[in-house]
Amino acid sequence: MKAWMPRWNSVFVKFSAAFIIVGLIPLFALSYFSVQTFSGHVQRYTTDNLRQMVLYVSYNLNSAFNNYNEISMLMYTGRYDAFRSDSTDNQTRNVNELEQINAVPIDTYLKMVMYSDRYINAAYFVRKMDGKLYYQAKENKVIMAEKLPVADWLAAMKDHPTDLLVYPTHADSYVFDSDERVITIGRNLIDTSGTLTREPKIVGTLFFDVDVSLADPFLRELKLGGKDELYVVDGQNRLYFSNRELPSIRESDVRASDAGYLVLGEEIPFLDGEIVVKFASDELFRQLETTSTAVYVAIGICAFVLIVMGTWFSRKLAAPIRGLIRQMSKVESGNLDIQVEVKSNDEMGRLAHGFNRMVERLKAFINEAYVAEIKQKQTELNALKSQIRPHYLYNTLEVIRMNAVHSDAVEVGDMILSLSNQLKYVIDYGEELVAIRRELEHLKDYFYIIEVRFENRFELVCDIADTVNPDWPILKLSLQPIVENAIQHGLRPKGKGTVKVSFETDGDKLAVTVYDDGIGMEKGELDRLNAALEDPGAPSKSVGLKNVHERIKSVCGEGYGVSVSSRKHIGTSVLLLFSIREGLPHDPSRAGR
Repeated sequence: MKAWMPRWNSVFVKFSAAFIIVGLIPLFALSYFSVQTFSGHVQRYTTDNLRQMVLYVSYNLNSAFNNYNEISMLMYTGRYDAFRSDSTDNQTRNVNELEQINAVPIDTYLKMVMYSDRYINAAYFVRKMDGKLYYQAKENKVIMAEKLPVADWLAAMKDHPTDLLVYPTHADSYVFDSDERVITIGRNLIDTSGTLTREPKIVGTLFFDVDVSLADPFLRELKLGGKDELYVVDGQNRLYFSNRELPSIRESDVRASDAGYLVLGEEIPFLDGEIVVKFASDELFRQLETTSTAVYVAIGICAFVLIVMGTWFSRKLAAPIRGLIRQMSKVESGNLDIQVEVKSNDEMGRLAHGFNRMVERLKAFINEAYVAEIKQKQTELNALKSQIRPHYLYNTLEVIRMNAVHSDAVEVGDMILSLSNQLKYVIDYGEELVAIRRELEHLKDYFYIIEVRFENRFELVCDIADTVNPDWPILKLSLQPIVENAIQHGLRPKGKGTVKVSFETDGDKLAVTVYDDGIGMEKGELDRLNAALEDPGAPSKSVGLKNVHERIKSVCGEGYGVSVSSRKHIGTSVLLLFSIREGLPHDPSRAGR
């Protein structure tokens, strides 16, 4: 008995013992899942078989329509060589003058078409020249020519004269004493001899009626029940076949709600449509209802027992947890003089003991955190002071500038303003890339001081191609060192000149050219400069140029950087290649203005 006491004090053991009492619940659950698995298998098997049957019917219907398409094409291909005299005869002459198709009289040809398939009830041919109607029907059928809807058939073919017409199911009201439903197939006979024209030369039009009973052998394969529904429609939702009475079917019936039905569909490519079959689920899976009812009763019993036992367990286990939560609420309010009474040695007892230790250590941590917070506040204060210094410098420069303006030294004031702008641009840490327009603004501020210093003997020209977006990013402080070199080494020895900065695209690269018309360089000096740019360890007097080159390669990769070309007494050109990027993740110039 004593050996069992420690185990019984475990919440896990208590929880497991409680569920042994309801040991039948796993059995019921297993039964439920077994029945579900069996039911699912039966349903999948039945559904797969039905899907294969629907696919079979759709294939056969599509083949039947293809067969009628081939029959209509006999006007061109001709399978009755014994009746043909010359395959090169002009079709217009054959029909209009000889009243022949494929070298046989039109009436004889219509009989051939009509008896080529047992479901073709009648065949018609309308001559284009004068609208003359030729027709042939089975022995037991009498055609009332004046009631033939030839005009409707021809109108349906007007927009697509070279395509096959499939006129959907309709009553053959033009057949005496007949209530059958047929599908009308039509094709134009086009004169293919001579020169082809944009508008086809239609000689006449062939029509023949196909009895809808052609689908009966295929539909019988599905063994449809009384509640099952079948529809064959084309791409325009026109109905062709159904197991229901066609006159009573509306388009909404085909697209009606599918609740309570297993709906299967397959495409019929020839019609650009589909066959839709709705199997009533209650009849299809009726044999599974008894098993399902038994499973549902078992589920109800299991759920009732689970709720009762779960409620009892929650009350037993929640009581100590609620007490612990109440004590935690007091700690949250700032009262750290809290101790929870430990009443057991199980997990709940160890949790209460751990809570008491946590409160004790929390007191010590608060004291340590208080000191750390004071240090953090001191650090933040120092950071704020470091931010004040640049602003103090900007404000001081602004005071000096306003004093110069007040003393009518406008030029000095503008120089101070340009210097202030440059300091803001340079001291703004954290930016590696800036927009092209910002880099040019900084360059113009720098060049303004140069112009004043050298009495406007130097000129800056900037040119941006239409293919370049001024908001594209460029390496910060990449142009000013190059322009400064152009002035110091190219233009100052000459005494005056122009610096031109142009922006263009070179494939997927941004090409920036800084050109000056200064004194230029000898070939040997140019070669040493380019060699120093490519060798990181080589000494070079052009520190700014080399610095820009290394920074571009670091940001954009190999294939990018700086290259120099120059001719003595002509000038120097510095090419900077950047990778094109669509935008900056953050633009401080826009956020702060």
